[in-house]
Amino acid sequence: MIPSSALAPSEEIRAHLVEYLNLALRRPGMFGGETTLRILFDHLLFVERQPEGFAQQQQVLADRGAWSAIGVTGAFRDLIPGRNYEYGMASVYAEFALRRGWLRPDRVLADDEYEALKGRVRQWAGEDRTWADVTAEFGSPCVLFGGTNPRYGKTLGYLSEDLEQPMVVFHLWNGSAPGAEPWPPEHEQPLLLAVRYGEGPFRQTFTFTPEGLRRKPSSAE
Repeated sequence: MIPSSALAPSEEIRAHLVEYLNLALRRPGMFGGETTLRILFDHLLFVERQPEGFAQQQQVLADRGAWSAIGVTGAFRDLIPGRNYEYGMASVYAEFALRRGWLRPDRVLADDEYEALKGRVRQWAGEDRTWADVTAEFGSPCVLFGGTNPRYGKTLGYLSEDLEQPMVVFHLWNGSAPGAEPWPPEHEQPLLLAVRYGEGPFRQTFTFTPEGLRRKPSSAE
């Protein structure tokens, strides 16, 4: 039996879990998807002596319509096509991680930058846009959910330096039309399908681009 003196202290355990969580949020498919995120959250909340924390968050998500029998993933399957919803799912978990102080963004926006973005992004998303359009207009994301390869979809998160403010999230897609060969994808740049922010009813936090409305799964109609 390993003596207790040989075990890592709780501070090191927490730091290790936070580091691993940030990797899993950015590349959920490589780390086991939503199940892994839930396990990491459970472990972190246990270390922080709040084991009931995720059950409470699950109820909040359910009340908002962001939870299903298969978790957050199911809520996105009705809104985002293909496998691109896994990055959207991760962005919802990242919002909870942000409130807990676990999220490690690559950068944050100054308050005036964030307010300017939030004030105009819904109108800006009224036209079809690409990944390059988003970053040209608003800069590199504070958190990139997914890889840098333009052949694949991804989700971009933008945060204020006031971490109490909600994340503004851009959901981007790349792929092929139904019935077409799955590879290569249709587009050189991922297409913006929707912008999401706010804490109200989940579907009402989405602003879809025209392309996003065309690509929305039929079950969401």
